[in-house]
Amino acid sequence: MANKEATVAELTEKFQSSTAVLLTEYRGLTVAQLKSLRKSISEDATYAVVKNTLTKIAANKAGITSFDEELVGPSAIAFVHGDPVAVAKTLRSFTKAHPLLVVKSGYYDGSPLTAEEVGKLADLESREVLLAKLAGAFKASLFGAAYLFQAPLSKAVRTIDALREKQESAN
Repeated sequence: MANKEATVAELTEKFQSSTAVLLTEYRGLTVAQLKSLRKSISEDATYAVVKNTLTKIAANKAGITSFDEELVGPSAIAFVHGDPVAVAKTLRSFTKAHPLLVVKSGYYDGSPLTAEEVGKLADLESREVLLAKLAGAFKASLFGAAYLFQAPLSKAVRTIDALREKQESAN
């Protein structure tokens, strides 16, 4: 009994501290395949095989009720502590290679996600790519602003040169 309470407390803490949670069914996968999946997402998430009843209790304690109907069959959860997009992408590519893994649902930013929404999350570009695009946009706008400030100066210099040449030719 104390062991179950400790497991529920640990799972509750994981639900509360995760940026996102992705629920999967792993029926038919080998231990080696699960180990490979764990390793592939270990930078951004921990992947744990869970007991459905204890997980339901822990999720409810953490304020998440969207998994109640989904917690059937052999379940495992990716507790995301890094980039949820990267984890969703990795899970999608893993499911292409191993169709026995099924992404059932998720929870991100205070909202439940359907399996389709987890797929859309995987379609997003990674945080690094988005930051690089934002930096590029800032750089382009700075160059544009610098050009706008420089244009009147260069126009004034050309006008003064033209006036000086006209004056010199008149003399």
